[in-house]
Amino acid sequence: MSYAHDVKMELCEKVPQEKSGLRAQAYGLLLFGRRFGPKGIILGTEHARVASCCASLLEALFSVRPVERIRTRTDGRTYIEISVHPPARALEIFEAFGYTVNTVSLRVNRANLETEESVRDFLRGAFLSCGSVVNPDKDYHLEFVTPHLNLGKDLTCLLTEYGFEPKNIWRGGKLIVYFKDSGQIEDILTFMGAVRQSLELMNIKVYKDLRNKVNRVTNCETANIDKTVNAAAEQVAAIRKLMETHCYEQLPEELRETARLRLAHPDMSLRELGALLEHPLSRSGINHRLRRIVEFAKNL
Repeated sequence: MSYAHDVKMELCEKVPQEKSGLRAQAYGLLLFGRRFGPKGIILGTEHARVASCCASLLEALFSVRPVERIRTRTDGRTYIEISVHPPARALEIFEAFGYTVNTVSLRVNRANLETEESVRDFLRGAFLSCGSVVNPDKDYHLEFVTPHLNLGKDLTCLLTEYGFEPKNIWRGGKLIVYFKDSGQIEDILTFMGAVRQSLELMNIKVYKDLRNKVNRVTNCETANIDKTVNAAAEQVAAIRKLMETHCYEQLPEELRETARLRLAHPDMSLRELGALLEHPLSRSGINHRLRRIVEFAKNL
């Protein structure tokens, strides 16, 4: 199962104990569904548990058993369509949340969200209806999608009031209210009640940070090894050039001693090479001698 599936599964487990909480969650589910108006209420979801949650809320609050159908999208994927019949019952539910038959533009009715707890329940319902989240192994992205501009703006304002920092983008005729910051995603998952998945996101983030750090260290070490190997190869080539041109004997004794050790141990580090000298030298000291040998060969 996907990470988004697991998030919604955990959110469906959070059943409010008070009727006001049930109403707030049902309000979020229906308001951000495919249709919410006096002529009909329709919600579509690929998540069977979300469909079951919506049906249970409608039955508990309004004694309505919605009709469920399996539909197929243009890309071949199937989803569950939940609708309220007859239209008169849809109007009854619509009016129960403070709207009228003359409502033109859907907005968030704050009268249904009197407490912070009701806001939590409302956002949980909204996410179950129109939300999605990317697997944090791949990217950090959580979004709410609505075709209603004013409704999306109201959702943005509500989230901002509770300390979140959502961003908006208009995509494919729909307003996307989204988060890219991993910390913000952790916080909103926790706020809505998906605590386990918020902790899972934190664990994944720690693992990714550690993996990236290991990769950086490995890359740095690899680069250093490459640098050392290339330098040693240059030094060996310079020493052999001096020998081939019979200039080796012109080197001072301390440089000849260093050259002999480098030829005998081409894979040794400078520190290890310096320790083998009759009078041991530091890394910088042995490096200075080898640079003199290379320069001597270049000046031939």
